[in-house]
Amino acid sequence: MRRSWGSLKTVAGFFGAIALTQFGANTSAIAADTVVVRFGLFTETISLAELQKAGKTGELPGSLQPYAKKLSEQQSRFLLGALGMNIPMNVVTVNRLVNTQIGTTILNDFATALARKDKAGVQALRAGLVLGSTAPQGLSILSFIAAYPSKRLEIDVPQAFVVARNLNTAFWRTQQFMLAIAPQLDPITPQPRTPQIAFPFDPSQPGIAQVKILNLSLNDQKRDRKIPVDVYWSTAATPDKPVIVFSHGFGSVRTDLHYLAEHLASHGYVVAALEHPGSNETNTNLAFQGKTRVIKPQEFLNRPQDISFVLDELEKLNQTANHPLQGKLATNKAMVIGYSFGGGTALALAGAELQLQGLKQRCKKNLAILSLGEAMQCIAQELPENTYQLRDTRIKQAIALNPTTSLMFGETGLTKVQVPTLVLAGSADKTTPALTEQIVGFDKIPSPKWLVGIVGGTHLSVKDPSTTLDQIGQPNTPISGGEVVGEQAADVRKYLKAIALSFAFQMTPEAKNYAIFLTSDYAQFASTAAFPFRLITQIPPDAMAVVKEFVGK
Repeated sequence: MRRSWGSLKTVAGFFGAIALTQFGANTSAIAADTVVVRFGLFTETISLAELQKAGKTGELPGSLQPYAKKLSEQQSRFLLGALGMNIPMNVVTVNRLVNTQIGTTILNDFATALARKDKAGVQALRAGLVLGSTAPQGLSILSFIAAYPSKRLEIDVPQAFVVARNLNTAFWRTQQFMLAIAPQLDPITPQPRTPQIAFPFDPSQPGIAQVKILNLSLNDQKRDRKIPVDVYWSTAATPDKPVIVFSHGFGSVRTDLHYLAEHLASHGYVVAALEHPGSNETNTNLAFQGKTRVIKPQEFLNRPQDISFVLDELEKLNQTANHPLQGKLATNKAMVIGYSFGGGTALALAGAELQLQGLKQRCKKNLAILSLGEAMQCIAQELPENTYQLRDTRIKQAIALNPTTSLMFGETGLTKVQVPTLVLAGSADKTTPALTEQIVGFDKIPSPKWLVGIVGGTHLSVKDPSTTLDQIGQPNTPISGGEVVGEQAADVRKYLKAIALSFAFQMTPEAKNYAIFLTSDYAQFASTAAFPFRLITQIPPDAMAVVKEFVGK
């Protein structure tokens, strides 16, 4: 069995090579010198020269002043910052990127913000990006416009904000990193499976226990927090297995991983999926109505405390006579699973220290377009202290799925993680880009640790289909080549069921029987044409040097 990943080729395999498509853009000498911006029914024509001036002066063109009132202060700053920003890619890298699968996704996303949404429009976008990257200052919005093969470029401003929010600097750097390591593998010949290894059973299959769901409504009076909890359990549950607690993502619900909770419970685990009242879907809906903030800074502290409170309440039930959960809950050896913002919550409970001094400095500067994950972390700058330690010693293992880590844990916060940790990353994740949010942070986490790569996986791919139905047919969905959800992500969910169950079993007497599924060999065995899976336990030093190069360290 291969256990040593001591070369850059290993990490190249982590994200894999991306299939190429034929380049066929029109590269004529015609270029855009006029931009038409559309705000709903209203349009305004701006010259390229005006936009170039705005990029230098930091002031919107005079012709746009009447429309500036339609933009929020944040949108205005975003627009001006974008005009002055260069994307860190040279022409060779851009040319390679736009001819990959994720590059096609990017082009399709861009096309939704332009008047030309047909195939010819996508080809023109490809040409504009490649030719724009040959400019002396490199690729930027302005060099793209100047190179766009048409005299006129029409942009739907509201939709452009939607697209730009997803295609952020961290996402670009992730794709640049992927392209840098991809040549280390043969992009044509797939790696063969390892037939010499026989896997004794399939951990992605459900257990024999019939799953029940107990709905609890808990009230933390000290913090004025009402916390609903769904407890997945069965009569097969025993105290020799850890209690598993699930923390959902920002603006989401406790059923984010309903399928995974059922799977674990069918194998005799008790899974408590709670809802964080300050950062769930209900809170987000109230924020859209102007009744509350989208998220308050205190939520970074409340979320781990919610988990600790739920464990306290579960212990009470464990000791309650005649309660169905009596004697079944090992609350002193719990495992936490967190997704997205919940992944950051899980790491904090595992010992990662919130270190906010660097975050407060970074978030005051408009240095680059932030990812949604970075922007959300910036809310923590309002907390009064610079460091917070929120570890719960009852947490003995942690799984962080697409977690937020880049800003909130500072330079050394993740070095304080005290338990075995598994981190999952999707190579096409725009919300929490893999390079900055997972790969860099993973290197800081002490062993034992595992990094799972889903090549082609997006931010929502691990979620339960019932919580991603609203993505079907919307921008950045499978139809437009963006978020991969529903049946298209079935392979991802199947693999997650296998590795999450095997990880949980590492805290039981059956640990050795399941350890084989936490290996690179099983990741390769479970890989599919749509999703090659990769698993490593350490990033080799030569590969880490490449990582640091692309994150500017």
